[in-house]
Amino acid sequence: MARPLSNDLRDRLVSAVDGGLSRRSAAKHFGVAPSTAIKWVDRWHRTGDVGPRRQGGDQRSRQIEVHAKEILALIEAAPDITLAELVDHVHAGHGLTVALSTVWRLLDRHGMTFKKNRARERATTP
Repeated sequence: MARPLSNDLRDRLVSAVDGGLSRRSAAKHFGVAPSTAIKWVDRWHRTGDVGPRRQGGDQRSRQIEVHAKEILALIEAAPDITLAELVDHVHAGHGLTVALSTVWRLLDRHGMTFKKNRARERATTP
C-alpha cells in the first residue's frame, strides 16, 4: 500500500479550493487525481481535518468480541476444538460469518496460544 500524501499538500489543496479554484482545477494544479481532491475537500467540510486515515490493521475481529466469553468457554470445555468448528459455532448460533483468522485474532487478544506437544510431533526416521 502506498504512503499517504503529506498534510502540507492536503492543506494547500483545500485552501486553493476555498480560495475559489474548482476541485478539479486544484487537483490538476497540485498533481493529484480529481477524485482525491474531491474526497479531501469533502472530508474537510465534514470533519475539519484532511489528515490521512489509519491504514491497515484489523477491522473485523471486534465484531465477535461480544461472543468472546462463549468462545473461550467452548475451548475450555473441548480443548481440541478447531478454529473451523469455532467459526461454524458462531455462524450457527449467531448468524455471524467470520473467517478463521478473525477467530485466531480474538484468541490471540485473550492470550490463547497454540503450544506444540512433544508427544504429537512427527515421527522421525529410525
